[in-house]
Amino acid sequence: MQILTSAGVKTQCLELGADFTGIADATGFLSAEYTGNKPQEIMPGVRSVIVIGVGIPRGCILPLPKGRAEYTNTLMAGTATLRIIAFRIARDLERGGYLASIVPTEGSEFGMWYADRETLKADISLKYAAYLAGLGEYGLNQLLITPGFGPRVRMTAVLTDAPLEPDLPGPGPLVRRECSSCRQCVQNCPAGALFPDGTMDKHACRDYLFTTLGGLRCGLCIRQCPL
Repeated sequence: MQILTSAGVKTQCLELGADFTGIADATGFLSAEYTGNKPQEIMPGVRSVIVIGVGIPRGCILPLPKGRAEYTNTLMAGTATLRIIAFRIARDLERGGYLASIVPTEGSEFGMWYADRETLKADISLKYAAYLAGLGEYGLNQLLITPGFGPRVRMTAVLTDAPLEPDLPGPGPLVRRECSSCRQCVQNCPAGALFPDGTMDKHACRDYLFTTLGGLRCGLCIRQCPL
């Protein structure tokens, strides 16, 4: 097998167009604090989760709630970009003698709301993978808050059995402390789906997207976040 390094994989991600990247130890998903679907259920021999992300342009976010079609289309363009990057990484991993599979950006191939219609859980949580890789913390808006882009990001991940050296979560808490005194996302959620205790009514969010917005993305929890 070709010897791969974490630094080499991350450099390749950035050269292909990613804005940020990190590597999570797949065993982190076995922690009791994580209650989502596990990568081990998809790839039993998985050792590393390579998180790949791009920043979303502010120009499609600031006009919200106007321009939701443009906002949604920009998100989809971010997804297309990530798919190309992840495919190149996965292909090179397999050329090196390892297995690789790409995690859907929106929770499942048909969108997060179709991953599991009862629980609305993604195939695996990209946000938790990014947290394990030291790329950010959670906000009250249930989104990953990154140092460079706040919550204005799009992510995917590559599962692999390659033994890459993982990054470590940041020293802070899972949920950012600033969120408890801000609560702008909670106060401005049109679906009333976000709560001050850090919980979320995913079904209320889904119903608003598909019933009120006809499938377009909302984005107001991102628009209101000052980070």
